[in-house]
Amino acid sequence: MPTIRYRHHNNATVAARPSTRSTGGELRAMAWLARHPLFLLIPAAIVAALHWWGPTLGGFAVAVVPVALLVWWRAHPPSYDRFIAPRIRSGWRRWTAYRGRRWAGLLADCELTRHQHGTGRPLVPRILRVRAVTPSIDLLRVRMVRGQHADMFTEHAPALADALGAHRVSVTRARPGVLALVIERRMPFTSIIPATTMPTTVEEIDLSGLDVGDTETGAPFRLPSRGQHWLVVGRTGGGKSSLIYNPWRALAPMIRDGLVRLWVVDLKGGTETDRASALYHRWATTGADAVELLTDFRDSMKSRQEQMRADEIRQAEITRETPWELLVIDEMAMLTAYGDRHEVRESLRLLSEVLTQGRAADHTVWGYVQEPTKDVVDVRDLFTVRVCLAVTAASHVDMALGDGARDRGALADQIPGGPDHAGIGFVIDDLTRAPIRFRAGLVTDRDIDELVSRSTPGTRYLTALPTSPDDTDDDQDDDGEEYAS
Repeated sequence: MPTIRYRHHNNATVAARPSTRSTGGELRAMAWLARHPLFLLIPAAIVAALHWWGPTLGGFAVAVVPVALLVWWRAHPPSYDRFIAPRIRSGWRRWTAYRGRRWAGLLADCELTRHQHGTGRPLVPRILRVRAVTPSIDLLRVRMVRGQHADMFTEHAPALADALGAHRVSVTRARPGVLALVIERRMPFTSIIPATTMPTTVEEIDLSGLDVGDTETGAPFRLPSRGQHWLVVGRTGGGKSSLIYNPWRALAPMIRDGLVRLWVVDLKGGTETDRASALYHRWATTGADAVELLTDFRDSMKSRQEQMRADEIRQAEITRETPWELLVIDEMAMLTAYGDRHEVRESLRLLSEVLTQGRAADHTVWGYVQEPTKDVVDVRDLFTVRVCLAVTAASHVDMALGDGARDRGALADQIPGGPDHAGIGFVIDDLTRAPIRFRAGLVTDRDIDELVSRSTPGTRYLTALPTSPDDTDDDQDDDGEEYAS
């Protein structure tokens, strides 16, 4: 134990141990009440109401609040679940799961506490805020004690999850000394999310974030699109097609009006993309055709760059004359690794050119692959937006999302298989580097047919498809609005 040395007036040196007394309990209690004023204010308000208005009127006033909340809960669930339920859940979790000795003991068992030198008093990371945004997700802000760092919590995240009875704990550094924890108490996606609603006009589209599903907190899940090359990784049945068709549905008016042109490569013989082939500007289903398509796409980019240089502009404008050229490659491994050697070499060369030069010229690549290794996707680091759906190996998570993504909570290899979990995956937040779990909307054959009917270039707007063949009446929908090419 460290000692303190001091000198008496007679120049004698004496060794003394530091004090073993800790801060008074009453002072710690006062500090705690200052941080949690509602603990006193609510009982004080009840006592004041009973004192000023008497037991009858005061009791009535006190009873009004829970009755009003009960009526609200029954009468309008959406607004109640948005404004009231998270606050009630947060308070309940704060006082049942993340307080006092329970919280201190839990962290001690996970080796996430320290002891004060001299006194030996345990130092416990303090909860600053609890937000139970959904029944399955808690968001915590935790202040670490001196000498701790985020990697300590990341290392012990699996133990912390098991101690809390949670499926997953995600750890990120919110600011110096403060961590942001995401506690996933149960699977957040218990029901299927419908396909993205198609806008009716170009003005409704926000290219900075296409709505393709929901996040684990219930917020819309949006992916940046214009100028962003996507790499979507996921095993067979993981839901990659939902990240093909949902973005197209979000872009439907632009495709219809010729502001977005789709160049599609599907080396599974076109089985995945055949249903929407009427939307495509170009479509390739063989290796040789794919190389030809890539060559023409690269040449289109070069031509656009020459025009920009002549016009002295740095960023192309999306118009019918200069549309956003979007190249979508399904099962990209056949083009970059497993195909004919000459075709693979030429494809990688062309892709490298487009991925490094295409942004300003509005030439964008979206690639979809099962295995994200360097042997399969040699150009993966050139993709600016990376998405990881369910994968077969833990190592694939970091390959897709970057080093340390899995340690921070992106457990894509643990997503269950089967259609009930298709479309679930992770992305990394650019600012916080925190993993965000999401689920993309389920796109059915009917949703694809609706997309084609409303978005094939040159068609007029159709409000909806008939619900069954019996409802079909020539070329009219239920509202009598016609569609024609």
